[in-house]
Amino acid sequence: MTNIKKIGLTALAGSLIATTAMAGSLSVSGGAKLSHTTKGGTSNTDTGNNWGMQKAMTFSGGGELDNGHSVSLTHVMTVEGAQSSSLLTYDMGDAGKIMFTDGAGGLGIAGIDDLMPTAVEEPWDGLGTNPTAAKNGYVSQATSGFEYTNTSVDGVKIEIGYGTSQASNDDGGVSGAGATNSSDSIAVQYTGIEGANLFFGTGTLGGATETDVDTMGATYSMGAATVGVQSSTVDPAASGEEETLAYGISFAVNDDLSISYGESTTELSGSVDQEIKGISIGYSMGGLSIAMHANEGDNIGNTANNYKHTELSVSFAF
Repeated sequence: MTNIKKIGLTALAGSLIATTAMAGSLSVSGGAKLSHTTKGGTSNTDTGNNWGMQKAMTFSGGGELDNGHSVSLTHVMTVEGAQSSSLLTYDMGDAGKIMFTDGAGGLGIAGIDDLMPTAVEEPWDGLGTNPTAAKNGYVSQATSGFEYTNTSVDGVKIEIGYGTSQASNDDGGVSGAGATNSSDSIAVQYTGIEGANLFFGTGTLGGATETDVDTMGATYSMGAATVGVQSSTVDPAASGEEETLAYGISFAVNDDLSISYGESTTELSGSVDQEIKGISIGYSMGGLSIAMHANEGDNIGNTANNYKHTELSVSFAF
């Protein structure tokens, strides 16, 4: 992201803390990214324009309080004005951070839902009938809520998430009907072993039926290569317990070029296995970045089908 312009956005900043009027100055950043996407597979029905351009804008700002703590605020929006997500962070230094996310996700266990090495995108990206269809069997949590993060212990990162809903609200608003019930989870990563990241997470996701989610795995880097394996369980899923095994490998050819390959299999009793594989290539040269990933999935959602997704993008930094 490149800083485009520094502007005072009193209306957007509004009240950083409820009942307290605080005007803020937010910086605006965006990206110049052009992509061409091809959908394929026997189950694909997508037609139309294959070209797309990144339209997201990020408004961000923050400052230090009298007690030495700091507060930061981020809003991500599209050029059409639709709010995608917001994040408010209270940083207490060695005591950790408290964050409230509104629609951004990544709470607790969701922060480690897929840590397999990749050069560009995950093997499930773009597959199925919606952006998250191929994440069947991966752990998740409500997209809005609170998180506490602490990295003060060497080699240890702790994330504790409390999700409030899948809905995103302005202040004073309520989500209305259909909101997901509260959820909670914890995720721990340990990087005290050189080149390794060992991680584990567990929690529950509320809803009409409470879902238990667990994941564990490891990545290891040696020289230019990084390998990883991860096992996840979602119980109960819509039709029973889902078990997902994923692995990946990435290789940095040089400082500018990286490639990766990954696979995952999701098993659901009484249904066909969901099988996904994908390759990614990323290249950068000065302010120019070129990325490509090609993914294919069979039986997305553990239902007989086949999808393919290939994307080539060009980004410019200025």
